[in-house]
Amino acid sequence: MSNYDSGNDSILEMYIFESETLLDQLEEILLQSEDNAELTPEDINEIFRIMHTIKGSSAMMEFEAMTHSSHKLEDLFFVIRDEGIKTEDFEDLMDLVLKFSSFLRGEVEKIQNNEDLLDENEELIEETEAFLNRIKGAPQDKTIADHQKTDDAVSIDLEEELPAEAELETSGEGTLYNLHTCFTEDCQMENIRAFMLVNKLESIGKVIETIPKVLNNNPEAASIILRNGFFCKFLTNADKEAVISTAKSILSVKTLEFIDSFPEGDSELKKNDKEEQITSNETATTLPEKSKEENKVKQNNNVQNLISVDLNKLDTLMNLIGEIVITESMVFGSVHPDGERDESFEKSSTQLQKLTDELQDIVMSIRMVPIAGTFKKMKRIVRDTGKKLSKDVEFITMGETTEVDKTIIDGITDPLMHLVRNSMDHGIESKEERIAAGKNPIGKVILSAQSVGGDIVISVSDDGKGLDPEVLLKKAKEKNLLTKPEEEYTEKEILNLIMAPGFSTNSVVTELSGRGVGMDVVKRNIEKVGGSISIESEKGSGTNTFLKIPLTLSIISGMEIQVGDSLYEIPISNIRESFKITSKQLIKDPDKNEMVMIRGVCYPLIRLHDIFNAGKCETTIEDGTLMLVDSGETFACLFMDDLIQKHQIVVKPIPKYLNRYSVKDSGIAGCTILGNGSISLIVDIPSILERY
Repeated sequence: MSNYDSGNDSILEMYIFESETLLDQLEEILLQSEDNAELTPEDINEIFRIMHTIKGSSAMMEFEAMTHSSHKLEDLFFVIRDEGIKTEDFEDLMDLVLKFSSFLRGEVEKIQNNEDLLDENEELIEETEAFLNRIKGAPQDKTIADHQKTDDAVSIDLEEELPAEAELETSGEGTLYNLHTCFTEDCQMENIRAFMLVNKLESIGKVIETIPKVLNNNPEAASIILRNGFFCKFLTNADKEAVISTAKSILSVKTLEFIDSFPEGDSELKKNDKEEQITSNETATTLPEKSKEENKVKQNNNVQNLISVDLNKLDTLMNLIGEIVITESMVFGSVHPDGERDESFEKSSTQLQKLTDELQDIVMSIRMVPIAGTFKKMKRIVRDTGKKLSKDVEFITMGETTEVDKTIIDGITDPLMHLVRNSMDHGIESKEERIAAGKNPIGKVILSAQSVGGDIVISVSDDGKGLDPEVLLKKAKEKNLLTKPEEEYTEKEILNLIMAPGFSTNSVVTELSGRGVGMDVVKRNIEKVGGSISIESEKGSGTNTFLKIPLTLSIISGMEIQVGDSLYEIPISNIRESFKITSKQLIKDPDKNEMVMIRGVCYPLIRLHDIFNAGKCETTIEDGTLMLVDSGETFACLFMDDLIQKHQIVVKPIPKYLNRYSVKDSGIAGCTILGNGSISLIVDIPSILERY
């Protein structure tokens, strides 16, 4: 159960980031290859390179199970690169490599959560060995063994008996060996690998001297080792076989020699380096001018314009921008004692506002990431679920370039995963059922995203059997989920019952569903990031699920309103229009609930004074203002005293110690700080519309 010292946070974070990126690339290549039903030489080489990189970095971090697993997969693709893969073995290869990908991803997740890792994944290793024997046969096993020896351990010559002259001195303290080590050409960071070798050797003896002397935090050492190899004077009581075995445990070691004499310092090596450099410079002067220009252009094109930034730093930056926005409001709110503003102050403040808005836009754009990465993960879900359920499904994605805030991306990944699984399990019928219904035996699942105003709308659609309102209503009645008589439910309300806690249409619990924990969790998670969910379905034709989510959560446009003596904020994204009416335009339903007719459509009237228990309020309909708001598919009119102004607001969460009072259930989503330093509450429109 290997674990890593969490003190080296920066190295560990880089390892995790690199591994996740490589595993994403691996899955993308595999799924694309599976769609094309072939593995091109470029794909094979790329997979080989990915596994080689993961193997090297995992070995450096001493994650043994990941090292051995990626090494075994590298061996497999070493053989496939030379021999190719037969058509009948292609599907099994895809399954095997995706199993490796899932295992490695699981181990990376354990590292992130600081959990113990596996020492070995014997089942996967055995499955790979069996697959290798199947595609190569026994005579070819020697190729793999040769590859293992030459690529990641000590050269074959190490197993031969070494001359006695290699032993320089034998004493009571042990035998002194002079070791010369060379690492594999493309291993990189040779100084760190030499440092790891020294640490390993220290476990069975004592390292007296090395060339170069300083290994850690010495980038120059890497180039010296690359050119001349690594020299080490080593005293040990262990025999040669133990030294060889210890060296083999460092996977990047290519050859190990026991030499007669140890070089005197590194002056001779530096001299050789200098001569080599002069020679290379002389060669360079003979190159044609055109070649030099081409090299220069090539260099310029390889300039790296992207950097990775810790999300916590971006969060801090966003918080600072929020404070600047608040301070800006305070500056604008300040006036002279006589109530007049200075002209120069007006110009300066206008310029400040312009720059603050630009800064805010830039910081928010930095946090934006394309949703393509999340969509690609769904492709793997469709593929695996389709195999388990024996369903052929065409997965279509649209709008992958749509950008969303990183925090929101993290919040919607699990809900999307559940919705896609639902489409595969509940939506898409079996081949036989689809053929009997006159449908294409291959089903379709469509995942799309598009920006609409300040929101992003994501839809998960399938052309399956759809939802049957009668069945849903019957199931809801059985589970006592109905809150009013059956005949009063509209079709839309019946479809929304599927998001009630404990609701499930599966009578049998399976690996994928049937426990009644699903759509209610999806709804809760979507609402956590300020979004809403709605469902459309037609029996026999399919189901569409729409998620409406804000692009960002930190700074939003809001409308300041007055309700009694208090000020509240309503997000602009929830507002459709505002207007005034007379008492004659008010109507009442049979239950005496107030309604407002707008362009032939009746909307319920909600008085915010009643919800927030506001005192000194306008209760006469003519004296107040109405605002038509929506939360996805639900509309209502809010009655308030007045509209104050539209401005940028910084969303602050409700303090945790207020949770005991169920503040969120009373229609409050958060708070913001106004220009005068006072606090204004942000109205939770979806919560109010759902309750009232």
